[in-house]
Amino acid sequence: MTNLFITVRLLDVIDILLMAFILYQLFLLIKGTVAINIFVGIFSVYLLWLIVKALNMQLLGLLLGQFIGVGVIALIIVFQQELRRFLLMIGTRYLFTRKFSFENLFKLNLEITSNTNINSIVTACSNLSETKTGALIVISTKSELRSYVETGEILNAYISNSLLENIFFKNSPLHDGAVVIVGNKIKAARCILPISDEVKLPIRLGMRHRAALSMSNATDAIIIVVSEETGKIAFAKSNKLTTRISTKKLTEILENELGG
Repeated sequence: MTNLFITVRLLDVIDILLMAFILYQLFLLIKGTVAINIFVGIFSVYLLWLIVKALNMQLLGLLLGQFIGVGVIALIIVFQQELRRFLLMIGTRYLFTRKFSFENLFKLNLEITSNTNINSIVTACSNLSETKTGALIVISTKSELRSYVETGEILNAYISNSLLENIFFKNSPLHDGAVVIVGNKIKAARCILPISDEVKLPIRLGMRHRAALSMSNATDAIIIVVSEETGKIAFAKSNKLTTRISTKKLTEILENELGG
């Protein structure tokens, strides 16, 4: 009779599946970026350390052990953008969209997007598109984006299509930069958005599109771009950019994203 010296519990299977899921999500975040090469390098060093320990090579094992010892801090520094995206994805996709989320448990739903004036935004984008006036509009969904609001000129004004069009008018001192909208108010104009070197776009798309995609990568916000060269409207969210959309399609997207 053969004795099985390895036992597999249900918790072990769950543990493996959860670890595989986390690693897969991390892989999706760093796929196609420079970070994946760094990840492979760190994993190779860790694998070498395990082999050295198994062979009882003390000096080399000690050296690699010191490197592994500070590995957590190194990972936080090297992968800070990827970790931010990973935590943001967990917070928005797996917590705030569930029935028993922290918002519902502690009654913290601020209804940031419930009063957003979609019609005024779409009308402004349509008029800006016709005159080929460049625009970059950031619409908050679950956070107030204070760190980005503070980089611009505080307005705290109610949304209107005429105000948005005046802000992005070429001779306006506020036209350069982004407008940040929270709820039914334009919180600030001339805001500075992050631009990631890892964002790769066709040559025909300019810096506004790059900033929009980078912002959608770093936050859960909705970003609308009006091209100054072509007048076409683009939409960015969750690290995805959709170009050449109609005003009707823009209305449908905003109603869907902002809850009508």
